[in-house]
Amino acid sequence: MADKYQRFTQSPVGKWLAPRLGLPQPAPLRRYQPGQPPLTGPAVVGSAPGGRLAKVVTEQIAAAGIDVREEADRAEGTKYGALVFDASGITDPAQLREVYAFFKARLRSLGACGRTVVLGTPPELVSGRERIAQRALEGFTRSLGKELIKGSTSQLVYVAPGSEHATESTIRFLLSAKSAFVDGQVIRIGTAGTENAKVTAPADWDKPLDGKVALVTGASRGIGAAIAETLARDGAQVVVLDIPAQGADLSAVANKIGGSALQLDVTADDAGKVLVDHFTERFGKLDIVVHNAGITRDKKLVNMDESRWDSVLSVNLLSQLAINDALLASDVLGEGARFVGVSSVAGIAGNLGQTNYGTSKAGVIGMVDDTAPQLAERGHTFNAVAPGFIETQMTAAIPVMIREPARRLASLAQGGQPIDVAETIAYFANPASAAVNGNIVRVCGQALIGA
Repeated sequence: MADKYQRFTQSPVGKWLAPRLGLPQPAPLRRYQPGQPPLTGPAVVGSAPGGRLAKVVTEQIAAAGIDVREEADRAEGTKYGALVFDASGITDPAQLREVYAFFKARLRSLGACGRTVVLGTPPELVSGRERIAQRALEGFTRSLGKELIKGSTSQLVYVAPGSEHATESTIRFLLSAKSAFVDGQVIRIGTAGTENAKVTAPADWDKPLDGKVALVTGASRGIGAAIAETLARDGAQVVVLDIPAQGADLSAVANKIGGSALQLDVTADDAGKVLVDHFTERFGKLDIVVHNAGITRDKKLVNMDESRWDSVLSVNLLSQLAINDALLASDVLGEGARFVGVSSVAGIAGNLGQTNYGTSKAGVIGMVDDTAPQLAERGHTFNAVAPGFIETQMTAAIPVMIREPARRLASLAQGGQPIDVAETIAYFANPASAAVNGNIVRVCGQALIGA
C-alpha cells in the first residue's frame, strides 16, 4: 500500500515544509537485496573496560564483509554504517558513562539507515549493582532509538556468559538491511535453557536454510506469503498451508517459490496428525514451523458474541497448541528444529475492539515463555515476532484517521512491510541461532504504544 505522506515528505516541497511544521519525516528504509553490501559504511566497535564480547564480535563483523575501523582511522567525511559497544564489563551504574561517551562522540558520523547495537549481560544472571547497571542499558537503547534519524535503529543484545561465540547470526541480522523495521528491541542469547546449545554456522550465509524443510501456516497472502518466499530464498523447501477456500492463492504462492501447497484447516481435530503424516511421508522430517495463521473478528467486548471470541482463540492460539503437541509427540522433527510464533503488538499493548485478538496474541507470548525451555532440552528453539503496523490488505482497510497515526507513532514514523516480519523469522530459523530462544522481537519500527 502506498504511503502518500512519506512520498510527500521526500519531495522538494515536503523536505522544506515538514521540518518547519514539526511534522514526522519518515526516511526510506534500506531493505535487503541480494548482493548488496551489508552496511553502507564501516563499523566501529568499542568496549567498556573488562568487556568480554568486543573481540569476538569484531571478528564476526569482519567475517560478514564489513570494514571495522578504529576511530582514528576515519577519513574526513566518512559516515559510519554501525556503532557497536560492548557494555558487558560494566558492573556499576557509575560506569554507564562509558556508554554515553562512546555514542556521543560518534553519533553525528552515523550514516543514513545506520545501526547502533549495545551488548550486555542478562540482568537476571547477575546481582547487586551490576544487575542495576545492565538493566539500565534498556532505557539507554530504547531512548536512543527515539532520537536517531534517517532510518537508523538501536538494539540491545544480552549475551549470557559462555555464549560469546553464539552471537554471529544476531550480529549479522541486526547490522544488515534485513532488520530495517526492527528498532528498540532487546534480544537474549544463551538463556531459556540454551547455555550449551549446538550453534552451527551455515556453510553459506546467503543460503543458511539449505536442506531444511519448513511449514508456514496462513501462507496464501500477505505476511504468510512473504515468510514463505523468504525461507525459500534462504534455501528451505517450504510447504505453504491455508484453508481450502484460499486454495487458488495458496497454489500461486507455492508455484512462485518452488514449494508445495497443503490445504488444511488448522482448527480441525486431526490437523496435527495430518501434518505429522504429511511431513513424514513426503520429506521424512520437519525443521521449521511458523505459526502464522490468524484471523480478526473485531468488536468491543460488550458487543462481542461467543462465535467471534471462540473463532479467534481457536485459530490464533488453541490450534497452535494442539499442533505443537502432535509434532512433539512424534518423531518427525529434525535436529535443531525451529518453532516461530506470530504474536502482535496488540498482545503487548492491547487494542480497541480486539480483546479476543489481543488475548490470543498475548497467549502466543505465553506459549513461547512456557515452551521454549522445554524445547531447549531437545535441542529445539521457540521464539516469536510481534508485528506492529504492517502494510497489508488488512491494514489498508483501516479508516485513514486511524491508519495515519498508527504509521507515524513509531520512531521510524512509517508502517513496515511483510518482508520485515519474514526477515526476522528467517533469522530465528537460521541454524546459527541455536542459542536464541524464548525471545519476542517486535517488528514495529519502535512503536510508541506498549512496552
